[in-house]
Amino acid sequence: MSESRSRARALAAVAVAAALTLTACQSDDLPGASAVTGDDPSSDASEAPALRLVSSIDKGATGVPVDQAVSVKARGGSIDSVAVTSAAGRLPGEVRADGTRWVATGRLEPGTAYTMTTVAERTDGTQVRRTSKFTTQDLTLDQQTYPSVAPLEGETVGVGMPVIVTFDVPVTDKAAFERHMTVTSTPSQPGAWHWMSDTEAHWRPKTYWRADTDVHVDIDVNSVPAGNGIYGQESRQLDFHVGDAHIYRVNAQTHQMRVFSNGKLLRTLPITTGKPGFTTRSGVKVIIEKFDSKRMNSETVGIPAGSADAYDIDNVQWAMRVTYSGEFIHAAPWSVGSQGYANVSHGCTGMSTDNAGWLYAMSRRGDVVEYTGTDRQMTLTNGYGDWNESFQQYRQGSALS
Repeated sequence: MSESRSRARALAAVAVAAALTLTACQSDDLPGASAVTGDDPSSDASEAPALRLVSSIDKGATGVPVDQAVSVKARGGSIDSVAVTSAAGRLPGEVRADGTRWVATGRLEPGTAYTMTTVAERTDGTQVRRTSKFTTQDLTLDQQTYPSVAPLEGETVGVGMPVIVTFDVPVTDKAAFERHMTVTSTPSQPGAWHWMSDTEAHWRPKTYWRADTDVHVDIDVNSVPAGNGIYGQESRQLDFHVGDAHIYRVNAQTHQMRVFSNGKLLRTLPITTGKPGFTTRSGVKVIIEKFDSKRMNSETVGIPAGSADAYDIDNVQWAMRVTYSGEFIHAAPWSVGSQGYANVSHGCTGMSTDNAGWLYAMSRRGDVVEYTGTDRQMTLTNGYGDWNESFQQYRQGSALS
């Protein structure tokens, strides 16, 4: 065989290799990557390595899992850019400093068609471009879990307010989610997550928030696997502010509430708490919600209509809930004669209408109410009960502890 024919066959083989398309886990010789240079027929330039691109996702792939890591590697050259785009926008990513690899920093969306365009450069400076397409798996709402977050964006709260994330579909891989859930503050304060259930996680600082703290919450769970074939539906970010340090100290034996703001005692208010059989819980409670007027019916707390302890009051003023089980701080004009002297309520903390109105006006969600003087204890899950465990105990509820 003549030398010219042998060389022609070698060049043809190189041309075939250069025509391959971008594939996952396979080398890809891009067009022109193995062009021969030099005039010497005996030169080994034809043996120069081709520019090869390796993608983590097959060209034309369908049903790609949304938690699939997206990356492109380059051999025999460097990556200039990678654009992974869909109708919803562009998937963020970064090229390593040495140009050998591009890695997505965002995650894929379900049921979405993507186009991946890679621009790379051979060692001789020639620029090449490669495009491929793929589609991700489609997910029903039952296969996705959506996070709701409290406090609300821009809300000002009290120093006892936990961050509360509620999921509408259970999370069984809590560790995977928790790795993508962060709370940061200015000034910085240490804290921990605690999973109350498969659908609710709380974060609290080690001690009450410092007054005048700014807090940022990042629940970055979109497309993160939640276990049992469930994925995060959407990521959430929000900022809130911690206002003045309002701490109200209730003593059920002295029948007094001392109202502190930023460490200063503002007033001492006569109150009444729960009578025997309806003992008010001792421990740390946090204001959950406020009502300037609320109907209170004993049937909602398990006291049947017609019984000796039944009640149905249509317009209870200045009511602030402190437990899910039905304890409130509110105006109780019917018990003013007992306030400061005896416990006569069904578990709520009652005070005069004027005192209740004054307290209501200064209070906000997250303000702390510390109760002492009874043998019935507040629990972790009966409201925002996060402060009824030591921090050492509390952080054991983290999936990463």
